Amino acid sequence: MNIVLGVSGGIAAYKAVSLARLFVEAGHELHVVPTANALEFVGAVTWEAISGHPVTHEVNERADEVRHVRLGQQADAVVVAPATASAIARLAAGIADDLLGTTALATRAPLILAPAMHTEMWEHPATRRNVELLRERGATIVGPDSGRLTGADSGPGRMSDPERIFAETLRVIGAADATGGAAAADAAGADAADAGAGSGSADRAAVLAGRRVAVSAGGTREPIDPVRFIGNRSSGRQGAAIALAAAERGADVILVAANVEAAVLAEVRAHPAVRIVPVGTAVELRHEMEEASVGSDVIVMTAAVADFRPATVEELKIRKAELGGAAPVIELVENPDILAGLVAQRTAGQLVVGFAAETADDEDRLLELGREKQRRKGVDLLAVNPVGWTSGFESDRNSIRVLDHEGAVVLREEASKAELAASLIELFAQRLGR
Repeated sequence: MNIVLGVSGGIAAYKAVSLARLFVEAGHELHVVPTANALEFVGAVTWEAISGHPVTHEVNERADEVRHVRLGQQADAVVVAPATASAIARLAAGIADDLLGTTALATRAPLILAPAMHTEMWEHPATRRNVELLRERGATIVGPDSGRLTGADSGPGRMSDPERIFAETLRVIGAADATGGAAAADAAGADAADAGAGSGSADRAAVLAGRRVAVSAGGTREPIDPVRFIGNRSSGRQGAAIALAAAERGADVILVAANVEAAVLAEVRAHPAVRIVPVGTAVELRHEMEEASVGSDVIVMTAAVADFRPATVEELKIRKAELGGAAPVIELVENPDILAGLVAQRTAGQLVVGFAAETADDEDRLLELGREKQRRKGVDLLAVNPVGWTSGFESDRNSIRVLDHEGAVVLREEASKAELAASLIELFAQRLGR
């Protein structure tokens, strides 16, 4: 395969040297196209020695070969690693005043980007929009990972390991069977497994490519007064893990997060394919999920929704001293059944998935409760998870039994919430494939 490796000007350019070597050692033809700033980090001599081809960033150098067009035309893939915030912005805008810019415009080959920048730059709305725009045009985004950055900084923005980028490139161009591809894919799978939610081997990375997934997470809170509320113990970890796993497997994701802590959302927020919509109450959650469901292929309701809410909300704090020793009486009204509503309005081909947190004395009773709920809601799949004082909620692990529309158990697993998310995504992809 003919690979063009674009290198932009960031400290992570040193990792691109290892990536270049992986391509060459696997027998691929490699042309390295650095930006002028990239050559400040790694010189042209290094790139020429590894690739065996001349290296320049100038458009007009070797003009007789029309390299600024030929490189892109002949490429089977164009990989940009690291892809700095500046490089991503220039690619999104179609700026072509150097060899990398012209090559990217002149190619019809897949474009693979490995972002690398400080967290603040990665999370800036301009960068997020540029990444979304490139994804809409078909670009594949690999990473970034969370970890140590330049200096003492740490957070999302670290360039993914060369092995993962290499394996993803082969997957995208359909060359996973090429020399060295299987070994690199195994290495990438091992690295990604350590990373947690959304991980998996390269051959699973795009099972939801082109799909849209709407996920709810967390627990609703129904206000009593400005201080108190009726709520539950859901942390939102399972829903966040599902959202990240779907995004890592190629889906565009909307995550409607009900009172989920920032720490739980940190890794999800860093992924460019996930849009997070915060909500508080059941009514707010219903509105946002109805909006998110339009055009979605998969709808996953993991959020724990309060069944009831106070009929009236006090404007001021209820003060015990003013009650004369009597306990306050709070009248409750029923909240809307969000899941049943999503099932009722679903369009042809949509997969609607519900979650049921249940307390039960034994497995038979747990499944009985799950099947009753599946019949009431009419969902395609229902994940039943036993909860208790020390299990289910606020935990990194979970246990689920997934029932299909006929009540049959199609998945039974106890693992970390990240691992369960990966298994669920594979199940969703299978169902969509049918």
